[in-house]
Amino acid sequence: MATFTVVIPFYQREAGILGRALKSIFDQTYQDFDIVIVDDESPLPADTELQGIDETWKSRIRVISQKNGGPGAARNTGLDNVPAETRFVALLDSDDIWLPDHLKNAFDCMTRFDAECYWASMQASDEFYYHFGMAELEKAEGGTRLSEDPLVIEMSNLASVMLKNWSFLHLSCMVIARPVFETIRFEPSLRLAAEDVLFFCDCILKSKRTLLCDEAGAGRGMGLNIFHSIDNRSPQFLRQQFNTWVALDTLEQRFRSRPGDVASIASYKNTARRQALWSQAGRVKRRQAPDFGLLARWVMRDPGLLRAAFELGAGKFGRSAR
Repeated sequence: MATFTVVIPFYQREAGILGRALKSIFDQTYQDFDIVIVDDESPLPADTELQGIDETWKSRIRVISQKNGGPGAARNTGLDNVPAETRFVALLDSDDIWLPDHLKNAFDCMTRFDAECYWASMQASDEFYYHFGMAELEKAEGGTRLSEDPLVIEMSNLASVMLKNWSFLHLSCMVIARPVFETIRFEPSLRLAAEDVLFFCDCILKSKRTLLCDEAGAGRGMGLNIFHSIDNRSPQFLRQQFNTWVALDTLEQRFRSRPGDVASIASYKNTARRQALWSQAGRVKRRQAPDFGLLARWVMRDPGLLRAAFELGAGKFGRSAR
């Protein structure tokens, strides 16, 4: 069996998206892999996308179809169906593509340094303007250089660094070893946001050694990306922010004995509250009803939302009075 299993959650409407992702896999300089595609009740079925592809590709692809459960649930199904002989799992979102040396760099680094978790950098792009590479992370946070070409660093406090800003991490740049993928799973209820943040943190904590490679491993593709299709005018925006808050609250419980990390998480939680409240204020301004049901659920779990609403209201009133 193959050294790598590539797990792809699939939910797309446009033809050709999956084919582009698959081509980037089969163009890899390291070729010892198989592929598990999880069709999450995609509007355009994965089997339809695979019609007419090269038979040598088909022989290395397994498609699993399931009722729609969201990206986390689809990835969990993929992880649950990794062959027993697989050594590493590489994750790829169906709307992204890999650069040719991604698997080679991951294999070389993880076997050389006996690592169980690995991230490459995300290729720079206008849409992913907020992502930054590992060289920039090293300048800001330090770390130990293990290799110069490609640049590979290790950080003993990686979880704490991630909790301040996780924009250097991306699922399509991530590779995990068997001791990690056998036990760590996504939280499927977080369908719109932050399921990756929890997964990242859990993998870092589980892994005996995590490596960060500055070489770009993946690039932004073209296709349906649920996160990027939601802005503060979208009906789903409040739920997205609530998902984010729930994930952060879970992390806060896990790190409650580390005050610095709790402070980082609390700052993100407050940002989620403020974003949520501004979005609902915008709905009122546009003469649309707020989502009172979800706001009530949020307040039940987080009385801090009321405090944030008061602070925002007081600030707005103060500015209008001047």
